[in-house]
Amino acid sequence: MIEINGAAHVILTVSQFEASRTFYCELLPFLGLKKVVDSDDFVYHVGGRTAVGIRRCAEEFEGERFDPNRVGLHHVCLRARSREDVDKAAEKLRQMGAYIDRGPIEREWAGGYYFFVFEDPDGIRLEINHVLGKGLLAGDQPENSGGVANFDPNA
Repeated sequence: MIEINGAAHVILTVSQFEASRTFYCELLPFLGLKKVVDSDDFVYHVGGRTAVGIRRCAEEFEGERFDPNRVGLHHVCLRARSREDVDKAAEKLRQMGAYIDRGPIEREWAGGYYFFVFEDPDGIRLEINHVLGKGLLAGDQPENSGGVANFDPNA
């Protein structure tokens, strides 16, 4: 057995590259990530033990919108260090004119699970959350305990 040390990176393929570049190049530095690559087809930010990249889609897919119910990615969740940081990120996205689907709100999926869900220019869904302590790994909880077993992504 090994123990994974976090998610190294997420690369999102976008159909509106210039709009997404503007969106992510404003949001990600606010979240503490530093831009390390910026080319005609790819932008990459690193920080907080992870990285987020966006890449231009193939020409035949330009203009398509993301659908979280298709096979593949449903959403990406970034972990904040505090509830206050969740609130600050939500306010930043409001100022940017981003669509916020819900939150910030608390749910019972894990102790103190506080989050909001938003969309980028292509409708790719992202979440920023904060969970108290060790979350689902706290105590002697059996697998699939608590609200996660009944997770409803639309709740």
